[in-house]
Amino acid sequence: MEGQKSQAKLTRTQSSLLRSSPTIRSSIHSFSSINEFGVGQEPDIEEQKPHKPGSIPVRRDSFKSSPVRMAPFLVVLVVSMYTLFVFFNRDNIPTSENLLLALVFVAVLLFFAGKKKQSIHHRYNVFRNLFDEYGKRLGFHRTHSKPVQWFIGETKLGYKELGKSEKENRVVKEGVEVYSNGDIYEGEYHKGRCNGSGVYNYFVNGRYEGDWVDGKYDGYGIESWARGSKYRGQYRQGLRHGYGVYKFYTGDTYAGQWCNGQSHGVGSQSCSDGSCYIGEFKCAVKHGLGCYHFRNGDRYAGEYFGDKIHGFGVYHFANGHCYEGSWHEGRKQGYGMYTFRNGDTRCGEWDSGNLKIPSPPLTEAVLRAVQASRRAAENAIKLGRVDELVKKAVMAANRAATAARVAAIKAVQNQMDGNFCDTS
Repeated sequence: MEGQKSQAKLTRTQSSLLRSSPTIRSSIHSFSSINEFGVGQEPDIEEQKPHKPGSIPVRRDSFKSSPVRMAPFLVVLVVSMYTLFVFFNRDNIPTSENLLLALVFVAVLLFFAGKKKQSIHHRYNVFRNLFDEYGKRLGFHRTHSKPVQWFIGETKLGYKELGKSEKENRVVKEGVEVYSNGDIYEGEYHKGRCNGSGVYNYFVNGRYEGDWVDGKYDGYGIESWARGSKYRGQYRQGLRHGYGVYKFYTGDTYAGQWCNGQSHGVGSQSCSDGSCYIGEFKCAVKHGLGCYHFRNGDRYAGEYFGDKIHGFGVYHFANGHCYEGSWHEGRKQGYGMYTFRNGDTRCGEWDSGNLKIPSPPLTEAVLRAVQASRRAAENAIKLGRVDELVKKAVMAANRAATAARVAAIKAVQNQMDGNFCDTS
């Protein structure tokens, strides 16, 4: 098919997911390992933006006179002339030989008529159209029967009585498309585009199984990559959008809300080293309220800004110490209170993680910072979870993937049976 068509292939483009977070380098796991690729490695090809598979009509050579093409007509001409000669000289030839020659002539005509039945049918239609045209001019009208509609597979929308509406609403299903780069689509088509359920196999890189609308992922589906990463969930206009779970080949996982291909909204991020973040995301980074459980046992609950601890929050250290107060880009900055595990406290104004101006315990400025930090931590802990919505999206994605695989099987069967779908 590659020699006959030159399709516009679907491509995958890398998107930002969960970028590195240099919040507190001594205790926060670097998010560079959460990305789809490590240092010095090529990234997994990620998010795809399907386009309409274009096509060029199959080239048909115009009829040219050549000895090979003229041979059948020469044979028919010779046999016809010989038969006429025998007919006019039948008195000199036995009757049995006349009958044998007539049968040979009929057999030759039937053989070449079978070979050229499409051409004969085409010429018949041309002659019939000319006859109808001249008949109308002379005042004669022939009654036309309803034309027969041909399609492969089943139809969802059915046919309407009007001509253009019939063609526009015709649904051609279960086709196979092979692209020049080795990609293969097997599934349902409508109006020349991937529509319905289908499976797209990227050459070497991975595959997508699920719903399609106008040549793009739309609905629910499962997307997997060669290295082992997998996404299950919702899509819109070719991008991850809604609720879903992304499992990285490194063992890290993000489950939650997506918007335009990025983690956006409320979600949970788990790392293979045991660290975990539950909270708000914006444009693929931690932003808003959230709780982080670090791999060394530290815990933070409070505000984030641009993937860093920023604002007010409470940080519990694994050794029993605690800091309540203001933060700036991952460091203690502003007013706050540091409490040791034995109950001693250090209060005052902090700068770049160090106590710059000590003050008596719980002064007005320190008290306001501590109260704001505790409120932010409480709101972060009470943040609504989206586990049930993610679970429903995953179940819907599994169903959509199953339907896509069924459509792919039908498409392959149609191809084996010679029922090719017009995907142009």
